Amino acid sequence: MKAQNVEIKAKCYNIGSIRKILQAENARFIGLDHQVDTYFKVPNGRLKLRRGDIENALIHYLRSNTQEPKVSQVKLFRTTRSEELKAILVDALEVLVVVDKKREIYFINNVKFHLDQVRGLGSFVEIEAIDEDGSSSPEMLREQCETYLEQFMIKQADLVSMSYSDLIMAESI
Repeated sequence: MKAQNVEIKAKCYNIGSIRKILQAENARFIGLDHQVDTYFKVPNGRLKLRRGDIENALIHYLRSNTQEPKVSQVKLFRTTRSEELKAILVDALEVLVVVDKKREIYFINNVKFHLDQVRGLGSFVEIEAIDEDGSSSPEMLREQCETYLEQFMIKQADLVSMSYSDLIMAESI
């Protein structure tokens, strides 16, 4: 699957409040997923193998590190929780970093919400406005993200520009 999305990530000090807002908006709760993302060193973009209880995929994406809602070009290949695939990737590529998180997953229409507890980093909220068929402009997707930023009362200072992988690598320096 190839998709374009606009997403934000923010440090979150009020996950309970955001959860209540999502429930009040009748967001569809997908579940609680324990995800382990193994990032590999690649010459272009980011490549990660996600292994979870709900979501399992090989994901390659291109995205800039900016605080405001940012466009991501995503290629996703859904997999099973395969030890063989992980072993092949580990043998062929250098492991960059591993991100371990517990993630609550919600949807409202084309907007996906993650309430994350990331080992070693803390609590975060992610908002992803997803366009799978090319029918939405980046501006429309950005507006969707900004609407929820306001609704969740996320402060500009809490926006995060980097991926969890970058944050973990920065912590280890």
